[in-house]
Amino acid sequence: MLEEILKKVQQGSITIEQAKEKLATFENLGFAKVDHHRKKRQGIPEVVFGEGKTAEQIISIAKALREKNNQVLVTRISKDKAELVKAVLPQFTYAEVAQILYWKDEKAPLRNNEGYIAVVAAGTSDLRVAEEAAITAEVLGSKVHRIYDVGVAGIHRLLSHAEEIQNATVSVVVAGMEGALPSVVGGLVSHPVIAVPTSIGYGANFQGLSALLTMLNSCASGISVVNIDNGFGGGYNAVLIHQLAQKEKSE
Repeated sequence: MLEEILKKVQQGSITIEQAKEKLATFENLGFAKVDHHRKKRQGIPEVVFGEGKTAEQIISIAKALREKNNQVLVTRISKDKAELVKAVLPQFTYAEVAQILYWKDEKAPLRNNEGYIAVVAAGTSDLRVAEEAAITAEVLGSKVHRIYDVGVAGIHRLLSHAEEIQNATVSVVVAGMEGALPSVVGGLVSHPVIAVPTSIGYGANFQGLSALLTMLNSCASGISVVNIDNGFGGGYNAVLIHQLAQKEKSE
């Protein structure tokens, strides 16, 4: 890339200032420095955390990211704010349950085209976090199988999907209340399990703290835990594991 840009400068097809802009590892918008080097370092472009940002700020960041990537992901964005963004960027899609706004080049090939990630949710009340994980994984190029409302209060519901979960590359297991579901899934599968505690539950749930502690103290092996309500973190980590699994198969 460097040699190509230097050649264009020598030929006079671009100026030195334009060359500097193309080689910059980040773009300074004043209120934000958009990390265009993130994809090269980590394989995945920078993701925008929408909460706390104005619609105008999100629009500017999304435009900058879209120019250099084939996907843009904005998490934790309200419907009202997303509609303001979509008025300027109508190509974007808003997933209301997950509170995610995204754009994906449908012509781009699926990056992780073998296998799938299982996103398993204990109850319907956990769907916002589960969908945040599922859509994150899909936008970042992985196939997802959703297995919802299979909490331990009716264990037969989970067991009816046991084979589908076991055949996944990695599972993201989302649960609130006492947070027992990841331990059960961890005892059924031979792949990594990413546990996501949610803030769903009554008073002694302490806004997800009890579920978090249950998952951290799981006696099942192969479980790692992300923060409370962090569906994005669960989905992102699952994509990284899925990519490594496919790379290993291809070698």
